[in-house]
Amino acid sequence: MSVQITSLALLLFLIVCAVCASLCKNTFHTILIYMTFGTVMSVIWLLLQAADLAITEAAVGVGVDAILYFLTLRKIGALKGKEEKANEADMAEDKKVG
Repeated sequence: MSVQITSLALLLFLIVCAVCASLCKNTFHTILIYMTFGTVMSVIWLLLQAADLAITEAAVGVGVDAILYFLTLRKIGALKGKEEKANEADMAEDKKVG
């Protein structure tokens, strides 16, 4: 009985994650929600006694995909590091002065 309640709660949480990821406007937050979705999915695979699928979901679905998404966002300039933000702030300040 306890496993059924846990499974139901996890499935409802998956639905919430899917809806939130669809409605979220911030790409960074969407990726974090997607990572949460994958983590919960791997727990569900464990509850279904499919350890091989759980490991694959955790490694690929959460790990590799998230790294690729973050690298892509950084490459297109949607995700900036501290140095880049500082450089932009300096450039904006120079434009005001000059």
